[in-house]
Amino acid sequence: MNQPLAYVHPGAKIAKNVVIEPFTTIHNNVVIGEGTWIGSNVTIMEGARIGKNCSIFPGAVISATPQDKKFNDEDTITEIGDNTTIRECVTINRGTADRMKTKIGKNCWIMAYCHIAHDCIVGDNCIFSNNSTLAGHINVGDYVVLAGMAAVQQFCSIGNHAFVTGGSLVRKDVPPYVKAAREPLSYVGINSIGLRRRGFTTEKIREVQNIYRILYQQNYNNSQAVQIIEAEMEATPERDEVLEFIKNSQRGIMKGYFSN
Repeated sequence: MNQPLAYVHPGAKIAKNVVIEPFTTIHNNVVIGEGTWIGSNVTIMEGARIGKNCSIFPGAVISATPQDKKFNDEDTITEIGDNTTIRECVTINRGTADRMKTKIGKNCWIMAYCHIAHDCIVGDNCIFSNNSTLAGHINVGDYVVLAGMAAVQQFCSIGNHAFVTGGSLVRKDVPPYVKAAREPLSYVGINSIGLRRRGFTTEKIREVQNIYRILYQQNYNNSQAVQIIEAEMEATPERDEVLEFIKNSQRGIMKGYFSN
């Protein structure tokens, strides 16, 4: 299972067929699922719950204590879903008393030098490109793509199927299905390429476009746009998802088109 040059605490629960390379350290109170590969020089600290068939590359630190002065050594965890890849030097901190956990979903791809802070909840099938950073208490939906060096401020939310361009500073919530770019971060269209890749029909993509035309391109404020979308557009899962996201936004949603 593991090389003699790796250290695995006797209290760690390691499934069959887990490969642990030399110079890796696995602390107490860690669970690792079948088929997972842990590269050299990885540190997996207390509270890690790692799924099946994951790959964790050299230099990663999983479930370190939060970078939060309010943390009082609560018994919190970090969850990593099945089939997730974590590349070199990624850091993922465990939760605090707020949510008691940090969670990464299944089939995610977290590229080199990303940081995911305490109490973040990340959905399934997400891709975070190199150096993307999540501050604490962030919600990220399914199929979200963060391009390189995107930075997300604490307590923000990013909806399902959203795409955030490289170098972006995310200070407001990013609704589902959209592309976000510019400074300050703004709506620049829907994520039509991503939606097509995931099997959305032309009709469904057009429906999402129509929702965001009302919200972002017809000079309504958000409350007016929500009322019009509810009144004029047929109720569908996509329509309702967008409306619920807007209504539940705590930080407010990002801006629409603008010109310098």
